[in-house]
Amino acid sequence: MDKKNTAIGVVFILGAFFCIWFSAKNSRRQAPPAEVQRAVAKADATDAPRSPGVDNAPSAPAALGNQPAFAPANPERAGATVTTLENDFIEAHFTDFGGAIRDVALKKYPAKLHSPDPFVLNQLHADPMLAFVGFPGLDRTAHYQLVSQTATEVVYRATLAGRLEVTRRYILSPSQVGATDPYQIRSETTFRNLTGDTAVPFPISLAVGTAAPTDLLDRGDKLASGYSLGKDQEFLTRSALEPSGGFFGMNPHEAKPFIDSQGPIVWGAVKNQFFSIILTPDKPGTDLVVRRVKLFGALPDTLPNAYGIAGSIPFTVPAIAPHASVTLGSELYAGPNEYHRLSNIDVFKADEDKVMQFGIARFFSEILLTLMTAVHTKVPNWGLSIVITTLLLRLVMMFLTIPASRSARRMQKIQPEIKAMREKYKDNPQKQQQATMELFKKHKVNPVGGCLPQLLTLPFWYGFFAMLRSAAELRFAPFLWAHDLSAPDTVFSFGHGILPIIGTLDLNIFPLILCGVSFLQMSAVPQATVDNSQAKMMKFMPIFMTVIYYSYSCALSVYSITNGLFMIGQQKLVNRMKDDGDPTHETAAQSRAAGKAIKNVTPKKK
Repeated sequence: MDKKNTAIGVVFILGAFFCIWFSAKNSRRQAPPAEVQRAVAKADATDAPRSPGVDNAPSAPAALGNQPAFAPANPERAGATVTTLENDFIEAHFTDFGGAIRDVALKKYPAKLHSPDPFVLNQLHADPMLAFVGFPGLDRTAHYQLVSQTATEVVYRATLAGRLEVTRRYILSPSQVGATDPYQIRSETTFRNLTGDTAVPFPISLAVGTAAPTDLLDRGDKLASGYSLGKDQEFLTRSALEPSGGFFGMNPHEAKPFIDSQGPIVWGAVKNQFFSIILTPDKPGTDLVVRRVKLFGALPDTLPNAYGIAGSIPFTVPAIAPHASVTLGSELYAGPNEYHRLSNIDVFKADEDKVMQFGIARFFSEILLTLMTAVHTKVPNWGLSIVITTLLLRLVMMFLTIPASRSARRMQKIQPEIKAMREKYKDNPQKQQQATMELFKKHKVNPVGGCLPQLLTLPFWYGFFAMLRSAAELRFAPFLWAHDLSAPDTVFSFGHGILPIIGTLDLNIFPLILCGVSFLQMSAVPQATVDNSQAKMMKFMPIFMTVIYYSYSCALSVYSITNGLFMIGQQKLVNRMKDDGDPTHETAAQSRAAGKAIKNVTPKKK
């Protein structure tokens, strides 16, 4: 049986390694391919001029670091006038071509580590945010007249063929959080019928925005779109639009020009790992159209790095009576994925916080983020906030984990008796089970109690793992030698080589510390299993987990290190406690003697 269990365990471990490797191969940011390097070198040599017709947008290097600037596929018209509205959190740039929001700079979030330039949402784009898509005469190529501008409001107007007047009004939220959020922009588009005839209903489509790779070497694996149907939310990554050979050759498909998801759309979004553009209309849209758009023209069409993902929401404008008008309103959020902000139901009434994609770990991720945010108001370092949050959770769970740890310690101490009993009744499973349960009862052992600490930790661990995929708070947050808690704590890089699962050849410290803490925890904390084969496999778990943690956010390692050290300290405390369930030398000797005196009543084989 031991050999069988060992074989099964090895198969599961190898299967887990393969799944992780396959996922990493298809999703992790790889070393820059030769095509990218050649394109970068060529662009540097030619100074990478922008395409004709680009407006006076901030230069692309502000968002792309030191990489050369490449023009988006559909640049703004020449001579566009840009109007700026700003508060303490954002600087929104409006363009009179399309009468829409060209981009939004996030003042609180730098484009790069230690950069003075802010991160700019929609800087490279297929369309300005809230521009009409595919509507000649009113789309991004149409010139709108700037009607008025104040410190918090801008109004544009255009006329289509002398029959329809379109007025676009944008209101920037104040810096204080109240009925609105400072990252929100209110939009009201009024259609006025200039004729004496009733205007029949007609469709329009509003651009949500474009999520772009951060630079030429970014594969853009975190780019996605999402939408809410009310109770349910769906998300679509850019890979769904890319050509694919399928999983093991199953379900292969060519590149898709677009994907149309049917509504009603309560809100639609495009996002990268830490920032989102969310359009919440006053009345639901009919569907969400997602396109893959090429943003870096110098890169080959076959490279994912060249593409972003753009979304638009179609609506139907109802019939308009002669000389009457109708208004379509919406709220546009362009900002960070901060749970404490997006979960404010006074402002975000349509579950916009679901854009963070916590999944099945939602409950635990929300607890962790809420607690971490509360701690951070007192401790201005996110690394220390993670440590304190972990300790607080462990303290709350102690009333359950200490009894389980005591039971596990008793289980460990009676192993000689269990082994002797199993040998004594190896031919009588029923008698063996009965005697074992009596032994457990005598020494107050809960046979499944040792699993409780791990079971309690697992959902919070997964909640933390899910939270790290989108929590903007940890982006560029320093802790000890780590410069960014949302990334590996690389202190030295050995080159551009690639290892399966681990990725690039970098020296990351926190996962190595975690490996050491895990080995110490295994030796200090009694294991729940009494199966030798399982116990042997458990010895490889620290190495296995280190490989998984190595190229992931170091914040997860900080959480697990703190958790492991706490468990070691708790076990030392339990070991010092007097326990009336512990077997003494006398009772152990009596049990062994009793075991020898018991007659094996297994019936003889005929």
